[in-house]
Amino acid sequence: MSSQEPNVRGPRNGAAGRAVAVTGAASGIGALLTERLVASPEVGRVVAIDERHGGTDGARWHLLDVRDPAIADRLRCDGDPVDTVVHLAVDLDLETDPAARTAYNVRGTQTVLTAAAAAGVRRVVLCTSAMVYGALPDNDVPLAEDAELRATAEATGVGDLLEIERLARRAPRAHPGLNVTVVRPTVLVGGVDTALTRYFESPRLLVVAGSRPRWQFCHLEDLASALEYAALEKAEGELAVGCDGWLEQEEVEELSGIRRMELPPAVALGAASRLHRLGLTPSPAGDLAYTMHPWVVSGSRLHEAGWRPKWTNEQVLAELLHEVAGRHTVAGRRLGRKDATTLGAAGATVALVGTAALVRRARRTRRRM
Repeated sequence: MSSQEPNVRGPRNGAAGRAVAVTGAASGIGALLTERLVASPEVGRVVAIDERHGGTDGARWHLLDVRDPAIADRLRCDGDPVDTVVHLAVDLDLETDPAARTAYNVRGTQTVLTAAAAAGVRRVVLCTSAMVYGALPDNDVPLAEDAELRATAEATGVGDLLEIERLARRAPRAHPGLNVTVVRPTVLVGGVDTALTRYFESPRLLVVAGSRPRWQFCHLEDLASALEYAALEKAEGELAVGCDGWLEQEEVEELSGIRRMELPPAVALGAASRLHRLGLTPSPAGDLAYTMHPWVVSGSRLHEAGWRPKWTNEQVLAELLHEVAGRHTVAGRRLGRKDATTLGAAGATVALVGTAALVRRARRTRRRM
């Protein structure tokens, strides 16, 4: 837990306040934000939209798929449109079929933006990721919010996020009067499972020779507070959110106590590409770039609006290590306890042994078919 005092919220004061709708409100970041909004004295009404009912009392729940155009009717409270919609019903699960994931994410965002405009909503807040800036060796450290988005669609879910960003830019032109704010968190931690959190489940931290990674984390609690800032119109535009500063790879290794496994670029990228092509790992080779090159952000716009993170990079890393304790991953693929014990005996060559074993197993399977 954070060593600082948590945000303290008083009871709702019964004032009219603003009305805010949250999609994806039943779990994860959507549930955290819904709880904060219900407790906020600045919010009078909260509309929670999801395919199942969440555990937050005090919100008006509507159960439907965000791709359903009927959502426009749900974006009204007592006949009046809500002031803000925070769209968090986005699927970035590593195990989801990529084509189905893209169809859901893009269509859902399109529907929410169109429905918000039709209902007379003033503002929509979207959440993507700082990954859209791309992880490149010549990136500024840190990146400003208005830096060019240079990511490609080669990493998990990034193609979807780039399309959501494109829809965000187009929406005010297509729907005059609709304001769109985009929030871009760094490496998320707090009950989430991503290619980047799985990096810390390996017995060795893979480091590509010649690379200079820098790590900047964002706890889900800080993301929820930043989204609340955006929902209450305390900050707008493109907002990057994360802990202040960053950690060098050497600091991460010292704090985690996990030693590195350094590989030549051709070996690391080639193995990652082969494993993904064979269907043995959910992570495409493009995910490796985000562990090789910097993509840290300044967060200056939120800071100028008065927002500050409650978590430090060191605290979030400690939380992450606690969450992944007991899990074993090689090349982005989760292993059972027996496999992990066997591979652990390989010591410094564990990543290479794991990769080679998985490739050989796939080849044997194909020959028997």
